[in-house]
Amino acid sequence: MFDKLHEECGVFGIFGHPEAANLTYLGLYALQHRGQESCGIVSSDGIQLKAHLGMGLVADVFKHDDIFTKLPGSSAIGHVRYSTAGGNDMKNCQPIMVDYSRGSIAVAHNGNLVNAPEVRSALEKSGSIFSTTADTETIVHLIARAKSESLVERVCESLQQVKGAYSLAFLTETRLIAVRDPSGFRPLSLAKLDGAFVVASESCAFDLIEAEYIREIEPGEMIVIDKKGMKSYFPFKEKVRNTPCIFEYIYFARPDSRIFNRMVYPVRKEFGRQLARKYPVDADLVIAVPDSGMPAAMGFAEEAGLPFELGLIRNHYVGRTFIEPQQSIRHFGVKLKLNPVREILEGKRVVVVDDSIVRGTTSRKIVKMIRNAGAKEVHVRISSPPTSYPCFYGIDTPSRKELISASHSIDEIARYITADTLCYLDIAGLHAALRQFGDHKVDFCDACFSGEYPIRFPRLTDTNQLGLF
Repeated sequence: MFDKLHEECGVFGIFGHPEAANLTYLGLYALQHRGQESCGIVSSDGIQLKAHLGMGLVADVFKHDDIFTKLPGSSAIGHVRYSTAGGNDMKNCQPIMVDYSRGSIAVAHNGNLVNAPEVRSALEKSGSIFSTTADTETIVHLIARAKSESLVERVCESLQQVKGAYSLAFLTETRLIAVRDPSGFRPLSLAKLDGAFVVASESCAFDLIEAEYIREIEPGEMIVIDKKGMKSYFPFKEKVRNTPCIFEYIYFARPDSRIFNRMVYPVRKEFGRQLARKYPVDADLVIAVPDSGMPAAMGFAEEAGLPFELGLIRNHYVGRTFIEPQQSIRHFGVKLKLNPVREILEGKRVVVVDDSIVRGTTSRKIVKMIRNAGAKEVHVRISSPPTSYPCFYGIDTPSRKELISASHSIDEIARYITADTLCYLDIAGLHAALRQFGDHKVDFCDACFSGEYPIRFPRLTDTNQLGLF
């Protein structure tokens, strides 16, 4: 409904706690913002794996207490999904669980494998039969076919055959394995709770269950947890750049999370401050497009010395589908979710801050709503650069022809959304903000803005095939 890039997925895992499935449920609740299409939990009692998966939100899929009696054991992994590879279908729910010659294994995946079509084709030619269309299943097939003896070696052997973004949680009858790809595109962190080890895409999941944050799992690191404790490996020999996704800070991660060794909230506020320094405007107040635009708008207002007001109120109880009225209501989809406050906006010169513009259709409707509420001027400020290129590392991005900034100048976009002025934070401003809160040497992936992709796409020499042009 909204003109935003869609979240990827969220993973959670716990080993060594008597309420593993229940805590995984709570962890998925905290990660719900990362995917709302489907979710699932797989647990182990030390002898066998049990699963419960379904389409919809966590609260809907796990709405009966008796579900948890069918998920016994002291270890579990969970997943919330928004499809980036494979369709929105029950068969693509995760964690994916299979039985094979060496036992059972389940996997939850956040990211996207850029060479999955090639790997899948090769596997199918050699006799593999796939039950899903998700790229994650290729990893399971590779593990089943691996020649190494130990599970750790089989997982390593398999992951060295895939390329792209992956933060993974594997569960067997007796072990939990967590691993990040060598580039570190997607977040994954480690915590402890009453002697149990916990892994999650974001630290907000630890906060909910009162687990103690330990550290981020490093790019290229594999954590193996069993009854003897935890061991860390760095099995990938090839050295690559550490390129975590910069868009996690702009939009995807919850502002109360710590990812890539930085808290999200102060970074987003600094994006707003950078915007105010570079693109000041004579105005009466600053408002945000809630909720993702709030921290940047607060930073903008503080730096500009302008009052911050809640000029747009969000309805938090809107689902993904709704019945449109037969009698046409202008801007119905946006009005269902956002409502302007006339008493705040009327007669005012308004700065409205948002995190991004994708197609521009929603921004256009929001600007018109603010004008209809009586605003005298509407100045739009975006706390990221123009999104001009699709992502292939775990974000569901439209093709390049659907991205308005790929084919229109900033002035043209301003006219389209009917803003008095429009300014974006540039790439230099993004990186300047991030450098204030962490390691200066981290080379964030900003391919959706710059078109500079850290990982090449196998066997696709014509970029037209990728929808780039």
